[in-house]
Amino acid sequence: MSAGAATKGRAAKRMQPTRKTAAGAAGAPKLDDVLGFQLARASIHTNAVFFRVAGHPLELRPVEYTILCLIGENPGVSAARLAEALAVTAPNMTAWIARLEKRRFVARVASATDRRAQVLSLTAEGAEAAAEATQRLVEAEQAAFGHLSRGEFLLLKELLQKLGTATPP
Repeated sequence: MSAGAATKGRAAKRMQPTRKTAAGAAGAPKLDDVLGFQLARASIHTNAVFFRVAGHPLELRPVEYTILCLIGENPGVSAARLAEALAVTAPNMTAWIARLEKRRFVARVASATDRRAQVLSLTAEGAEAAAEATQRLVEAEQAAFGHLSRGEFLLLKELLQKLGTATPP
């Protein structure tokens, strides 16, 4: 057994409950049954990949990358629509757009249909950053999660997309 495996084994053992609790009773739900916990655990690994290959090298936060990609896929979208789609406040969206605009990744122009509104588009630099980040992420995720079969990967992606588009209760 490697030193890393031994350390992980000791850490897992320390995380075991020392006494029986209601959750530990036969048939009672456990932490492993909580979807949010599983998503949080998985996000530790996906975030590590993101920051290693895109976040740090390209100086992008995950939300900024997401905004760039959404604008790229929806040219002419408004900041209000992005805020709604990402379930964030308008002031937060305004701050993120301003940061991307300062980096010359995003341009705001007056809407052709509503002079009070502004629409967003990617600059050439923004489109290049989004494309480079996406390429890096696809390659790194294939390497990091290569233990999943192609079918498992596609099923996981499909299920996550389904969760992401579900209407909250």
